[in-house]
Amino acid sequence: MVRKIRFRRIDELNREAHYHLTSADVCLYLYEKTSRRDYSFSPANQLIANIKKHPTNSSRAELRYKRHGIIQCSEELRLSLDPKWLEQAVLVPVPPSKTADDPNYDDRMEQICRGIGTGTDVRNLVKQQVSMVPSHERGEGDRISVDELLAAYEIDETLVSPAKRYIGIVDDVLTARTHYRAMHEVLSERFAAAEITGIFIARRIFPDDGPDLDAFDME
Repeated sequence: MVRKIRFRRIDELNREAHYHLTSADVCLYLYEKTSRRDYSFSPANQLIANIKKHPTNSSRAELRYKRHGIIQCSEELRLSLDPKWLEQAVLVPVPPSKTADDPNYDDRMEQICRGIGTGTDVRNLVKQQVSMVPSHERGEGDRISVDELLAAYEIDETLVSPAKRYIGIVDDVLTARTHYRAMHEVLSERFAAAEITGIFIARRIFPDDGPDLDAFDME
């Protein structure tokens, strides 16, 4: 049975772990996913591992875990989001690294948003014009930058109406938040009057033996 989980907010005590955030950013998360630990370490690690399973290189059993994880995320967001806020908001999934015509396209965040419930306003307002190599597949010093994403992102003008008072940028894991920063810049420029909130399934934390980066941590 899916239970209601209270959102926690990024604040001055943990903001430094996500260095692209500022004090003006409003970012909420449900879980803490521990870096350098596999799926067996915690329920959060398992959930994130499940929803990130590759859409084409996974077995049927793995894809079932992915689907169950997506459903769980949708239900937990539905139970945790303020219904009154949601009525006045549009949810914008962060685009995946691949474009929709790529065989490796993974629309898990859109699926999670649409699974929240009938009537939820979900729009792919930000489109990524080109497929990219995910950061965790790049070499050191070649991580995706905010500027690189800004060059690839564009607003889908066919989806801008009706405008909403609130915009929720929805993603799976809050790390450095390169993608969030780029999304925020593009959306705030186009929708200056909207109040923007980052909504995350989990934020990355490090174990006691110090920071490192694993395949799920890099954006």
